[in-house]
Amino acid sequence: MTPDQKILYDQIVQFTLDQPGVLCPFSTKLAWQYGWSGVFTLRAIREYKKFIFLVMVSEQRLSPATVIDRVWHQHILYTQSYWIDFCEKLLKRQIHHTPGLGGEEEGMKYYRQCDQTLTLYKQYFGRPPADIWNPPQTTVETLDYQWINRTRHWVIPKPTFELGQRTLY
Repeated sequence: MTPDQKILYDQIVQFTLDQPGVLCPFSTKLAWQYGWSGVFTLRAIREYKKFIFLVMVSEQRLSPATVIDRVWHQHILYTQSYWIDFCEKLLKRQIHHTPGLGGEEEGMKYYRQCDQTLTLYKQYFGRPPADIWNPPQTTVETLDYQWINRTRHWVIPKPTFELGQRTLY
């Protein structure tokens, strides 16, 4: 990491997503929304900040892991924090979230960008935590989810039974 990159990284790390004095800060809302523990949520936010740093220093397009993408989506919803305080004032650059368009070509582009992201991550930070930086195929396979109101519904995982090559649900 160059001295300028170190300064940038430290500024990104010091940026707080939790607005002081609010009843339901960013991290609490994020944890509640995805059913994450407080510790996991803080780790996810830390990894999100690393991803943003990588975007800033990379000349290539990068793709985040699912957990980091969820933090990013939530941050974008806090428009003042994201666009003004973070992008404009701190980063001095807009970072747009561009969703995939679907199809085989987009899928291949996504895998390349994930590989580029992980390669760059290892270069700057070493080995990424596996519970946050999941492999791309895991991301694609686990996209079948819905938001539900957990105060009104129980969430019970379906049992799976494997018979040879087939999985029964």
